[in-house]
Amino acid sequence: MLEAALDLLADRGLPGFTMEAVAQRAGASKATLYRHWKSPGALLVDAMDLSFRPFPPPATGQLRTDLIELETSLEAILVNQPFPRLMAAFMDAAERDPALRDMHVQLTERRRDLVREVLGRARHRGEIPPGADIELAVDLLAGPAFYRRFVAHRTFPPDYASAVVDHVLAGLRFTGGRPEHRPSS
Repeated sequence: MLEAALDLLADRGLPGFTMEAVAQRAGASKATLYRHWKSPGALLVDAMDLSFRPFPPPATGQLRTDLIELETSLEAILVNQPFPRLMAAFMDAAERDPALRDMHVQLTERRRDLVREVLGRARHRGEIPPGADIELAVDLLAGPAFYRRFVAHRTFPPDYASAVVDHVLAGLRFTGGRPEHRPSS
């Protein structure tokens, strides 16, 4: 039933996401759906939670390559259907329904946690300054991909992930308007 809900959301968007349509797609009755979920919103929350597949933690041991791996994974899910259609419909629904908004926040935070962890390990290794704004760095790493896909509707050029990571890392290494002193390798 959850898979049917995701397929329906991807095919018809939020306007076509009804209990009747999900039941028909799943080959079940509306009564069966309502026994498990009290509303289309509750069903959507569980379906989106099912679709959430966290990225595997990168383990290259170097910040730049870890971040490029994560950024490349983000590009891949934003290019391959049905995720972009699901995400667009879910973001739209989250603007209207507090329960969906909370679920969207939770899913987003789970994805951000992995990037925070990578940046925290890098801070511990001395790859970024202790005062670097980790939350802003996470925003700066994810923002370009989402903007490019959902706002500008542009494809990702080769080495886009590397370029984004390099720009964010350059910014992280500057504090107080001066470059952070880093010993040469």
